[in-house]
Amino acid sequence: MKWQNALKDYQLYLKIERGLSKNSIDNYALDVKKLILYLENNDIALSPISITSEVVQQFIYELAKKSNARSQSRIISGLRSFFSYLIFEDYREDNPLELIESPKIGMKLPDTLAEEEIDALINAIDLSKPEGERNRAILETLYGCGLRVSELVNLKLSDLFFDEGFIKVTGKGDKQRFVPIVESTQKYINIYKKEVRSHIKIQSGFADTLFLNRRGKQLTRAMIFTIIKQLAEKIGLKKSISPHTFRHSFATHLLQNNADLRSIQLMLGHESITTTEIYVHLDKSHLTKVVQKYHPRK
Repeated sequence: MKWQNALKDYQLYLKIERGLSKNSIDNYALDVKKLILYLENNDIALSPISITSEVVQQFIYELAKKSNARSQSRIISGLRSFFSYLIFEDYREDNPLELIESPKIGMKLPDTLAEEEIDALINAIDLSKPEGERNRAILETLYGCGLRVSELVNLKLSDLFFDEGFIKVTGKGDKQRFVPIVESTQKYINIYKKEVRSHIKIQSGFADTLFLNRRGKQLTRAMIFTIIKQLAEKIGLKKSISPHTFRHSFATHLLQNNADLRSIQLMLGHESITTTEIYVHLDKSHLTKVVQKYHPRK
C-alpha cells in the first residue's frame, strides 16, 4: 500500500464515515503528510503497513526540536487516528503510536476582548468605503452570534430568519443549528445588504452568499483575519486576536451576565458541554458570584 493511496482512502473515511468538515479533514491529512515528508527526506522506504514504532518515535523526536508541545500533541493525535483507521480496515494489526505519549500541555485559555475593545475595533472601521458597512456587519455578526469564521463566510441569505429572530448556521460536520440574532446585528446586516451588497455584480454560484468581496464572490477565511488584524493595528491593540476571539468574547460575556452553560453550548454548537466549560475557567469571578448568590451560608 502506497502512502498517497492510504491517505486518499483515509480522507474519504473521514468525510463519509465520520462526517467531518473539509477543514478538519485537511488538518488530519496534514499530520500524515508531515510524516510522509519525513520519510522521503530521510530515504526511509516503509509503507503505511510496514512502518514501525521506532521510526515514528524518531519522527516525533525530530518534530519536538522544531515545534511546541501543543503542535506535537496535535500531530500525535492525528497520526494515531490515521493508524487506527488502518487497523479498522484490517491493513494493520497494531498502532505504531500506541506506546507514544503526547506531551503534557496545560489548558489553553482563549483570549477575549472587553466590550470597550470590541466597540473600539468596530468604531475604527472606515464607513466611507463600501466595504466598511460590510466589515461592520461582519464583526457585529461574529460577536453577536458567536460564529466560527468558516460559519460566517458560508452564511447564506436563505439562512437569515430575522422575523423569527434567528439565523441558521452550518457548523462542523455540516451540523446545523439555529442561533438567536439581536436586532442591532440584524440592522447592520440589513444596511450592508441594502447599501452595498445590492450594488455588487454577483458572480455565478454566489447569489445566496451573504458576505461578498468586491468581485462578487465569497470572502475567504484569510480575508476575515486580515480585516481584524488591520483594525487591531489601527487602534493600537496589543492583544493577538483573530475571528475566533470574537466567538470567545461572545461566550465569556454571556457567562459574565449570568447565562447558563447549556444555552451557551447550544449557541456555540459544541457537542460536549466540557468544551464550553473552558469559559468557566476563564472567568473565575462568575464562580464566586454563583456561590455568593446560591449557597445557604452566603
